[in-house]
Amino acid sequence: MSEKPLGFKNYGSIGHLPCSRMGPGDHAVPQGMADIATLKTRDRHDRVWVTEKLDGSNVGVVRMDGKIIALGRAGYLAETSKYEQHQMFAKWVRAHRARFESLLSEGERCVGEWLAQAHGTRYLLRHEPFVIFDMMRGQKRFLWQEVIDRIYGTDARFMTPHLLNDGHSPLSVEDAIAKATADNFHRADEIEGAVWRVERRGEFDFMAKYVKPTKVDGALLPEMSGQPEVWNWRAS
Repeated sequence: MSEKPLGFKNYGSIGHLPCSRMGPGDHAVPQGMADIATLKTRDRHDRVWVTEKLDGSNVGVVRMDGKIIALGRAGYLAETSKYEQHQMFAKWVRAHRARFESLLSEGERCVGEWLAQAHGTRYLLRHEPFVIFDMMRGQKRFLWQEVIDRIYGTDARFMTPHLLNDGHSPLSVEDAIAKATADNFHRADEIEGAVWRVERRGEFDFMAKYVKPTKVDGALLPEMSGQPEVWNWRAS
């Protein structure tokens, strides 16, 4: 196992809303945070972004010492993973190096879902398999508008999760899932859930997520299904 280039994990876990399906090791956000995200904001200084939750492998790309480096969630080099999907990701990042150089300054990284291999959800992808849901420098997150501006204001033009809410009002779980299901932007066989990102006075505050009770983690992975890999995308 190689060392972690960042010296820490690429990305931590997001707390669940109290009504979300949780697995072993998951944790819920306090009820007060859940209420801010889904029922009532504190005041006009709260901004609530909600995006569709995607079901892939959490990966990242960092610009470090002038290099573009593909990472797995735990922070190790993607190319050293024993899993083909992560080796594919490392190869894909190398092929798109110029786009990442356009997006990232030294010390910055983007984090997203690598949707090439189906985990518990099938996608009929009409876009590339890497979807960015966060940008960071160290442990500090960018504001979501900054992420959007960077992605679509440069030649990078990466994909982001389908946006369900971008206002100063909260969005209920029911409304978020209903909208994600109606739009089905990423063409999932079933919508997994949604992610709430709350910012306050121009600073990141907290995140929370909801996962539907019908979701079975990794149901399509060979180690769970006993069947061959299922691919949403493979390089031609």
